Amino acid sequence: MNGMRILSPTAILGYGFPRDSFDRGMAAGPDAIAVDAGSTDPGPAYLGSGTCFVARAAVRRDLEILISSSLEAGIPLLIGTAGGSGAKPHVDWCVSLIDEVLKANGRRARVARIYSDVPKETVRRALRDDRIRPLPFGPPLTDESLGRTSSIVAQIGVDPILQALEEPVDIVVAGRAYDPTIFAALPIRSGFGPGLATHMGKVLECAAIAATPGSGRDCVIGTIGREGFVLDTLSPLRNFTEESVAAHTLYEKAHPFRLPGPGGCLDVSGCRFRQVSDTAVEVTGSRFETSAPYTLKLEGAALVGHRTIAVAGVRDRIMIESLDEVFDGVRHSVQDSFGSQGYQLNFRTYGKDGVMGPLEPEGTICGHEVGIIFDVVAPTQDEADTICGLARSTALHYGYSGRIATAGNLAFPFSPSDISAGPVYEFSVYHLMEVDKPESMFPVERLTMGEDGT
Repeated sequence: MNGMRILSPTAILGYGFPRDSFDRGMAAGPDAIAVDAGSTDPGPAYLGSGTCFVARAAVRRDLEILISSSLEAGIPLLIGTAGGSGAKPHVDWCVSLIDEVLKANGRRARVARIYSDVPKETVRRALRDDRIRPLPFGPPLTDESLGRTSSIVAQIGVDPILQALEEPVDIVVAGRAYDPTIFAALPIRSGFGPGLATHMGKVLECAAIAATPGSGRDCVIGTIGREGFVLDTLSPLRNFTEESVAAHTLYEKAHPFRLPGPGGCLDVSGCRFRQVSDTAVEVTGSRFETSAPYTLKLEGAALVGHRTIAVAGVRDRIMIESLDEVFDGVRHSVQDSFGSQGYQLNFRTYGKDGVMGPLEPEGTICGHEVGIIFDVVAPTQDEADTICGLARSTALHYGYSGRIATAGNLAFPFSPSDISAGPVYEFSVYHLMEVDKPESMFPVERLTMGEDGT
């Protein structure tokens, strides 16, 4: 085979895509449709709670088009990090939607399902054997943090996907997957270089985000050959440029030339980017270096409490200049009633340091108004509600220096002002684990689904 085309319809399954762009992609004759369905970007709550951060109706809309098109073309549809976080509840949620779409359209499909969950005992055994290490700047994994973790997944590499492709399959649904994996697997199986395939996958998993102008909900296509790969847009509104593809190659990387992943590292130090048309860029020189031992990145979430927030605005110049005094006074009042332990009380001040917090380099407030979020995390929802209510009411009537009027200090955009936000999770496991046989950890289940299926 001289070349292979992979169609990427959208940055996240459920984000949507223009039908005309997708139709152009299908007319180009792709060998597979591949789509990333999740990310850790929305935080640990979805992993911990087993819920998806993209709406069911939006995911179904995308699946309706992708499934029918892939079956009609006789090409596989590959889905990675199913359901948003890739744990078993997320994979099952996605598979149930696939079955629903197939039955609604009177279709039948061969589905390969791959769970990426890692049993807690497996991680505990690796911890005892000194085969767990933290990511740079992260804390070591402890028995305590592991014990309170509710769900653990591994970022799988290409090995389970390759296993799924060994037999005829229409749809592959994988749990948590290293982002380029779902795009790189078929080219690697067909004999194309793993460096080129992984680099192409790194760009394709974000779809048109790497184009100019960028978009997370538009289609692009990648064509891989023996010496390089070509990225092309499918909308007249967008172009790939040497600069945009090179910039995206640096995206989400701690090192400009090296991107570690399962079993090795993508090395782009020798890459060259060449504009081959107004919309397309060729990339050459990508290499993949295998590593020993083979490591997998683990992600686990643990419940840490419940959250209540209140949103308020301030447009009084004197109060804005006195916010540190106000916050100190509010904290003292809360501590006087509830002590200083067992809860978290934070003030996020937009217009001052709401984005960067203590890392904010600009110490002067330049605006005429600020927005404040009262953020409380406590063991129970009732405790969080109570502490947030006290903090909010204290700030509302706090007598700061220079205050003239005795009316309320805060403007509330909502009533009720306090919002119970529910359970709060944190990443309790975010570490690398050494493994001997990664392909044996994530077996492939084969199902016949849809009309007259299981």
